[in-house]
Amino acid sequence: MKRLVQNLLPALTGAGLLHTALFTDLYLRYVKAGLRPLLIGSGAVLLMLALTSALAPAGRRPSERPDGHGHDHTGTPRVAWLLLLPALSLLWYAPPALGAYTAARAGDKPVAVQRGFAPLPATSPLPLTLTEFTKRVRQDRGLAIEGRTVRLTGFVTPAGRDGGWYLTRIVFSCCAADSQTVRVRVYGRPAPPADTWLAVTGTWHPRGTLGTPTAEAALDVRDARPIAPPVNAYTDDLPLTPSS
Repeated sequence: MKRLVQNLLPALTGAGLLHTALFTDLYLRYVKAGLRPLLIGSGAVLLMLALTSALAPAGRRPSERPDGHGHDHTGTPRVAWLLLLPALSLLWYAPPALGAYTAARAGDKPVAVQRGFAPLPATSPLPLTLTEFTKRVRQDRGLAIEGRTVRLTGFVTPAGRDGGWYLTRIVFSCCAADSQTVRVRVYGRPAPPADTWLAVTGTWHPRGTLGTPTAEAALDVRDARPIAPPVNAYTDDLPLTPSS
């Protein structure tokens, strides 16, 4: 019976990983899309190990013999049962996506220095990622963003006591543990409910000197429309098409 119980944890964990990575998109709440094959492989290995151990001939293994003091270490530590909770959650409970609560308590994602910028297309409104908009505002000395109407997408994060708000993206470098936040301050409209996904159209809010680090990554909003959250919410992708 003890062997059956000891095999339960790797079996459940393996089944949970396979269920999450093969049949749902929920794995994107934990890791980047590129790590999906590793999750599938890990789940398969855990299931195989559990099955192999369960089918192995019965009998006390060498590591389970009493030590020199006559103590038998074949029992499962009680604390190990706590590991069943995350294993079961992979099968029956998906944690909520990271959102405004996390973003409000996280530092902004550092924006890499860019040497030179390509000309912007004449499209209006111009779709940009939050990262690209921030780079243009703070680093583009050609001032290509000045006067341009842009469209950005993200979710709403309250700015604090002043009642302002940010358009936000949470970006995974690898997994949820190393997530970073990129956000743009929005002016000209009361804050929508936190975690609402929006496509926002507007122009740069003139605060600081455009093209230098003193410029605020901020937008004077002209239009804001609710959109469906993207399947992979932990990237800073180009704007989604607003729903009609």
